[in-house]
Formats: sequence, structure tokens, C-alpha cells
Amino acid sequence: MPSCLGIIGCGNMANAVVKGLSTNQANFHDILVNDINEERALNFSKEYGVKTVDYQTLWKECTAIILAVKPYQVKEVLNLARGHWYPKQLIISIAAGIKLASIEAATDNLLPVIRVMPNTPCLVGQGITAVAAGDKATNDDVDLVIRIFNSLGTVVKINEKYMDAVTAVSGSGPAYVFLVVEAFMNAALQIGLDISLARELVIKTMKGSLEMLEQSGEHPALLRQHVSSPGGTTIAGIRKLEENGVRKAFFDAVEMAYNRSIELSSDD
Repeated sequence: MPSCLGIIGCGNMANAVVKGLSTNQANFHDILVNDINEERALNFSKEYGVKTVDYQTLWKECTAIILAVKPYQVKEVLNLARGHWYPKQLIISIAAGIKLASIEAATDNLLPVIRVMPNTPCLVGQGITAVAAGDKATNDDVDLVIRIFNSLGTVVKINEKYMDAVTAVSGSGPAYVFLVVEAFMNAALQIGLDISLARELVIKTMKGSLEMLEQSGEHPALLRQHVSSPGGTTIAGIRKLEENGVRKAFFDAVEMAYNRSIELSSDD
């Protein structure tokens, strides 16, 4: 790995990256961080033992830099860096909707760029991250990014043309899951379970079902059929879910998120 990793932006994903690298002992010699909010950067430094530095020092010292800022901040961050970057300095962007070509243009097409889309389960080491490489990125660059994000869960390499779809599914997906779990727990409360028991039953049921789905390799429809006895309680519940449009709701939600990601891409 390069001797120094720079991270611009000290939010949740920066948190996950530093925590993951530390936990998995995939350490850089130095990790330097910078954030427009100096207090947040200092707190980040105290919590993880990384170094808080000024903007110019970060660009001067680091061979790989993660842009962990909001999408609308990317161009401003790169403009401020003009004159400080150097050839082969790797740019890793986690900004949703900002295309490789846009970042490459903002760096005068001089630097290798890799775009990644992680999701929030990275914070507990169970994330999935999609990686798309620009034309100037080498195999070594891609391998480096994969090693970084493998410490946070699973990594898949994709063509950038799929990034909007990935954003809609795995990027936004945790929020869909949390909403379903919330609704499931509220339904359990409605039929008389207390909140503690409802939470445990729902979370363990969801977790166990997903583990069963992954380990079996079966299509979810087949596993659902195995639970649904003729005339039983499960098929009665499934019928009501279908009547209320749960399937259509997911189709519409993912399509809406996909279209919004495309809109963000066209605005960058």
C-alpha cells in the first residue's frame, strides 16, 4: 500500500474507512485527514489517532486521496487542490452521481481516478462497495481500492454505466430495509408484543432469513413457498402484502432512486 492515505471529509464513510483499515490491520504508514469543519477533524483525529493537516499538506504528502465529501463539494475541493497534485496521485471518489469524466476533467486529465459507491453497513464491516475505474487507473490502483474497501465488507468491480443502478439498489437499499424493519416492528406492537420482544423477533427473523437465502443459493420465491402452507397463516399474510402493493412499491422506489441518481450525474 502507499505510505500515506489522505481523506478529505470526516463523515460517516471516512469513519468507516479508518475503522476498517485499523480493524483489519491493512494500515498505511500515515492517514491524514482534512475537513472544512476543523472541530470535527480534530475529534476524528482524537478518536482514531490519525493526523489532521491543512489542505496543502494533505495533497503534498499523500499518494492516494479519498474524496469523502458531498457531491456538490467535489468541484470546489478539486479547484482548491489545483497546483498541489502530482502525476499518478490516485483520486478515490465516494461522491454519489459525480462521474469519472467530470473528476478527470477537473484534474486536467492528469490523474488516475476511481469511483466507488459504498453503503452504510460499511460502518459495521458488512457493507458492499462497487468500484469503477477511470482510463488512467492502473491495475495496481484498482487493487489498492479493493483492499481498502474489502476491510469494510464486500467489493464488486463494475462498469461505470451501472453506477446509477448500483446507487439505487445498494447505496439507497439500507434505508429501504430499515423502513421495512420499522414497519414490521410497528405491526408486532399492534398485535400486542412489547417493543423489546418485537425488535428481537423482527431483527433475528430478518437476519436469519437473509443468511438462509445466501447460504442456500435458492431463489427467494422458492424459499417463500416453503414457508407458505396451503390455507395457513403465512399465505394469508403474503396475500395482504401483495394486495397492498409491496412488490410495486419496491419497483417504484428503486426506479425513482435510479432516475434521481441519473439527474445528479447530469448536474455534476
